[in-house]
Amino acid sequence: MAMLALSLGGFGIGTTEFVAMGLLPEMSTGLGVGEPTAGHVVSAYALGVVVGAPTIAALTARVPRRTLLVALMVAFTVGNAASVFAPGYPALMVARFVAGLPHGAYFGVAALVAAHLAQPGRRAKAVATVMLGLSVANVIGVPVATWIGQHLGWRAAFALVAVVGVVTVFSLLRWIPPLDAMPTTNPITELGALSRVQVWLTLVMGMVGFGGMFAVYAYISTTLTDVSGLARSLVPLALMLYGLGMVAGNVVGGHLADRALMPGLAASMAALVVILAVFVVAVRTPVTALLFVFLIGLAGSAMVPALQTRLMDVAADAQTLAAALNHAALNIANAFGAWIGGVVIAAGFGYTAPAAVGAILAAAGLLVLAVAVLTARNPVR
Repeated sequence: MAMLALSLGGFGIGTTEFVAMGLLPEMSTGLGVGEPTAGHVVSAYALGVVVGAPTIAALTARVPRRTLLVALMVAFTVGNAASVFAPGYPALMVARFVAGLPHGAYFGVAALVAAHLAQPGRRAKAVATVMLGLSVANVIGVPVATWIGQHLGWRAAFALVAVVGVVTVFSLLRWIPPLDAMPTTNPITELGALSRVQVWLTLVMGMVGFGGMFAVYAYISTTLTDVSGLARSLVPLALMLYGLGMVAGNVVGGHLADRALMPGLAASMAALVVILAVFVVAVRTPVTALLFVFLIGLAGSAMVPALQTRLMDVAADAQTLAAALNHAALNIANAFGAWIGGVVIAAGFGYTAPAAVGAILAAAGLLVLAVAVLTARNPVR
């Protein structure tokens, strides 16, 4: 039940993070801005994660882990409630930034709690269980919230997330044990993670590699309707397929990471390069487009447990900050991917261009991984 409570928080976070991408057309119309401009709402949330993850992780190093988890989820709920009542585009940008602040710290602390409660040799699978909430969000939460947003207005989608946040707070209070055996640190110790080269290389892998995936996913709704010819009513189905891919990738990634961490990460990233490159052509027909949406979710999600576990391995006694920074890195990828996808679209290259750029970014992430392996003392772990 403790794992379920942790995963429920991931479910809420995953829903709010990804539903904005599926509702960009509705948000664009409702706010009176162009779709590339509306896409900056996605970036605002991601930048909140980037700022909040290291700041909160360092400043709350002495706070008991259970208390911190509850406080982070309360802040997340408040931020999403503010998104519901934002009167216009500037206010929504601020609300989304605030909603993103606790994201990275929550996942970082939740991953450490899961690893602490796990049996020996099953850390990556425990981390994957927490991340499963994020994946399930893309199967159930995002499609349902997208459907609600299409029919009741985009604000209703964020109201649903706020309700999930409230339920999560009570679940954490009910099911997470006191965790008295989990050590706390201090801000100076946590900041020591930033002095480790392998921590930075692992973070850059996530920033660059995931940027390719988000360049495609941020504009997936319009890509599928305008390029693939998919009916607008079927977009939630496509988002569900992406989520199913994430669930499968999460399970596969956790298994690979426990068996052979760095080779498994390399395989996942190489697969993403190929899938994004082929998507440029496959997206032109509905059936192949939907298949590759599933595969993009699978390959991208398979990287997450490995990246999280790698950071825990190389961070020594600064694991809270390192674990939180993983999600900051992934959301830099989110912001950068959404931005560069919008740039190539606005430049007139069309909605297939983000996949081509994404393949290049994923390949760059694979190159960073190679550098990390060559410079590490324990390269294959």
